[in-house]
Amino acid sequence: MSEFMKYALNLAKRGMGFVSPNPMVGAVIVKDGEIIASGYHQKYGSLHAERNAFAECIALGKSAEGADLYVTLEPCCHYGKTPPCTDIIIENKIKRVFIGSSDPNPLVAGKGVEILRNHGIEVHTGILKDKCDALNEVFFHYITTKTPFVIMKYAMTMDGKIACYTGNSKWITGEKSRINVHIDRHRYSAIMVGVNTVINDNPMLDCRADILDDTVNPIRIICDTNLRTPLDCNILNTADKIRTIIATCCTDEERQSQYKSRGCKIVVSDMKNGHIDLNNLMVRLGELEIDSIILEGGSELNWSALESGIVSKVQTYIAPKIFGGSTSKTSVGGKGVAFPDDAFMLYDSEIKRINDDFLIESKVKKRCLPE
Repeated sequence: MSEFMKYALNLAKRGMGFVSPNPMVGAVIVKDGEIIASGYHQKYGSLHAERNAFAECIALGKSAEGADLYVTLEPCCHYGKTPPCTDIIIENKIKRVFIGSSDPNPLVAGKGVEILRNHGIEVHTGILKDKCDALNEVFFHYITTKTPFVIMKYAMTMDGKIACYTGNSKWITGEKSRINVHIDRHRYSAIMVGVNTVINDNPMLDCRADILDDTVNPIRIICDTNLRTPLDCNILNTADKIRTIIATCCTDEERQSQYKSRGCKIVVSDMKNGHIDLNNLMVRLGELEIDSIILEGGSELNWSALESGIVSKVQTYIAPKIFGGSTSKTSVGGKGVAFPDDAFMLYDSEIKRINDDFLIESKVKKRCLPE
């Protein structure tokens, strides 16, 4: 049973970077203990995994009647960009359905299972649930909160520095770690930095993962309270090719037009303590169907993001180096906490070695600092 779901999971991962804000889903049709067809959700707006699996079954001239279906996520039962998957499962006279994750979407949320059972189909849920849930942590967050899943990513030395005292920071980690970063830029919908990062580093913020057959550039978001982004920076010079958003509190239409004429979208957000209100910005970005953001800003933006409570995961790349320097920047700036008990707590940490570097991924326990 689990081997077929593992196969479906591996299929689902092929949709990484292409299906947002939809979930990654894989489906496998099994008859007499053998896989006769399979499919996965390939692109946002295209057929779902189940329908692709049945299409392959028909193309191969095989019948799915009496077969088992393994699917990583509860089949949908509503009309969206495609018809309900429950319909085609019933039409093909599937005998049993094995499901990994329940769908938290209120339009589905148990209704898909109920419909199948009401049509005499035997349904088993929770097959490799933890792995299936982990695959779609972004979708689960977005569909329930309507705001992006935010990953705070930074690279630092063993002594916690993200730059030398001169401000130089290229490169802290090795090439393999940097490739991993580009793979994540393909995986997640957007990448966000503060305007100071643009001014100081003039980054491109694109995806250059050569090890992938095909890549998608992330949407680039600049947090720029007063519209100070240089008009000749790399990001603006390529805004006609790569979707670019400038989040600001500036409502001056003449200044905004300078950026709009270069292909940027302006998103005006509320102001809080003299800066962009990140909670309000997340709502606005969610309305644009941006389901996930990698935060690659500096230490001040990192602090603001943590303080506002928008961060769901932290990615810490650690290189076996020591920079030293009392004035060298650390990964999180800002005011900081006053007492150890006020700390932002991380949990479910996983450590991965990447050549000489280490990547620690941790979830963030949701809490707010006292005002």
